[in-house]
Amino acid sequence: QIQEDLNKQLFDNLLSFLRRSHSEFQEKTKEWTCQMKSREIPTAALVLGVNVTDHDLTFRSLSEVLQNNITPYIALLEAKDCPGVKNLIQKLMGQLMNCDIDVDSLEDEDYVRVSQNRIRCSMTSLINWYESVTKKTDSETPSKKRTSSSRHCQSPPIVVIFKDMESFATKVLQDFIVISSQHIRELPLVLIFGIATSPMIIHSLLPHSVSSLLCIELFQSLSCKEHLSTIIDKLLLTAQFPFKLGDKVLQVLINIFLYHDFSVRNFIKGYQLCMVEHFYSQPLSVLCCQLVDATKRVDSLSHEQCENIRRLPSFRRYVESQESEKQIALLTEDSFLKETTLKLLEDLHVYHENYVSVLRCLHVFTSSLPKYPLGKQIRELHCVCLEDRVWETEEYESSLQLARMLNKSDLVTMLQQCVEIFVSSSGKGFDKTIEKLNEFLTQFQKLEAEAFQEQDVSVSSQKELQKKTDLYQLQKSLLDLKESRRSKKLTKFETLRCEIIDYIDSLVRNYLVPVDHKTLHEIVYFNTASVLREHLNAAPRTALHTALNNPYCYLKNKALKSDGGSISNKAPDICIVYKLHLECGRLINLVDWLEAFSTVVMAAEGQNADAASSDQVDDVIQARFIRAVSELELLGFIKPSKQKTDHVARLTWGGC
Repeated sequence: QIQEDLNKQLFDNLLSFLRRSHSEFQEKTKEWTCQMKSREIPTAALVLGVNVTDHDLTFRSLSEVLQNNITPYIALLEAKDCPGVKNLIQKLMGQLMNCDIDVDSLEDEDYVRVSQNRIRCSMTSLINWYESVTKKTDSETPSKKRTSSSRHCQSPPIVVIFKDMESFATKVLQDFIVISSQHIRELPLVLIFGIATSPMIIHSLLPHSVSSLLCIELFQSLSCKEHLSTIIDKLLLTAQFPFKLGDKVLQVLINIFLYHDFSVRNFIKGYQLCMVEHFYSQPLSVLCCQLVDATKRVDSLSHEQCENIRRLPSFRRYVESQESEKQIALLTEDSFLKETTLKLLEDLHVYHENYVSVLRCLHVFTSSLPKYPLGKQIRELHCVCLEDRVWETEEYESSLQLARMLNKSDLVTMLQQCVEIFVSSSGKGFDKTIEKLNEFLTQFQKLEAEAFQEQDVSVSSQKELQKKTDLYQLQKSLLDLKESRRSKKLTKFETLRCEIIDYIDSLVRNYLVPVDHKTLHEIVYFNTASVLREHLNAAPRTALHTALNNPYCYLKNKALKSDGGSISNKAPDICIVYKLHLECGRLINLVDWLEAFSTVVMAAEGQNADAASSDQVDDVIQARFIRAVSELELLGFIKPSKQKTDHVARLTWGGC
């Protein structure tokens, strides 16, 4: 829903472009033929950014919007499905005619099956189909025609969306554009190029003779960073959703976003993973949903859950800070514990509401400062506040110093924004804060009126000073003026500005206390970053080493357990070969390696060794060895050596 709201402006621009693109086609006049004499195809270059994993959702939403407002004829094409022009036209016709394409047999490659009829895949067939479909809508009853025309135009265009233009073969794109331009008078085609990099890719892929057949208009979506900031603002910085992310976990997700894929979709998947881990690993996570009938949930706690609450580090600190009688009641009486837990959860919820409002107010001030000591985005400020006392950081001190140099107009604008934030806030106890901020605004208005009066007084005093002819009086006046400048007394504006900054500082110290200092924060916050890294930050070499060096870790077979560096003779062949290769140097002699492998395997098959001839056993063991070595080579642990024919070179070194 948030992404649809963010893309609304983009989609509205695309809709107006599509309405203009073939508006002349509806009239079917000769003027349209003259205007399209260059056979230009209306084309929208849609730059979406490098976050390719988010593009599917964007195109799906765009397709729905176009179907509801412009045309029912939309085809979404991907490069992997269109290796050639023939495949592209097959896919195009299949999607437009809502039919399945069967290309299993060679004789049917050039056809699609619609109902019981087979239609040849060509632009002529597509034109004939389009004319028959539009004639059907023209021949419908007036009532049906009126309802359909309210959403779609009389001759709706055919929109072809290339989801990943950079991945399409140049020859495929060129041939399709050239063929389509020859039939543009009969078929109102509109192309939409999904671009991840830069609009210049169009001219890189297409020569001028082909790109000149396109009438291109550029559309730019919002950056993925703006998407992420909105997601964090709407989902995380709100008291509506009880589940919260700790500072370390949030930093891991943001780092993966910034340094890996820029994918908002993957960020949401990481958030969902954190939620699953929290509700799975935290026994008291049932209390996380405190907004939904918290009283009933707390009353239904079992004795074991009460004991889990008593074990929480934050609750133990809370108990230690109470009087001795209350400490005994909290540790022994479940009913008293439940009452206290309910109150603490309500306090935690109020803390979240107040935290978000004051955080937004602080961001109003810090985001307007030069060099952004606390970050430009609110997510950066949120991470700093979660991590530690923000007022103890050097960045915060430098921010206060810069804020004490703000001019009057900026200060007034910031105060007005803060008033709006606190007025719309769901937090409690901000009435006095709003009153104080309004008082500051009133004082600014008074200062403005006094400034005009002081200006008139200073002008008159300068005139009197010029009139004085007595040298002694003139010297005395100049000395007094010089002394007043030396004292550097603060003006009324500077005094008021310091009061405002000090008041904002007091709000920060009162409301932006790190969540670690709040009782029962473990119930609501997930902060196990190591678990998240294991799931999201893949370490394939470590996983491979663990699987090959200690197969019991994954297979859970007791027979595979081994002590230290010993080699289990019941392990899979590739594990035995891998552990033997760890004992070798840069070059490994295949004969020695085979003998060592044979020794380990024969120890496992000692009792059955007499059942078959030694030659037969050697052949089987050699075949198993060759297969295991080939698998190691495929995984990238070894490679053939050019120095010696009967040796292989080792490629990996060091521990994992």
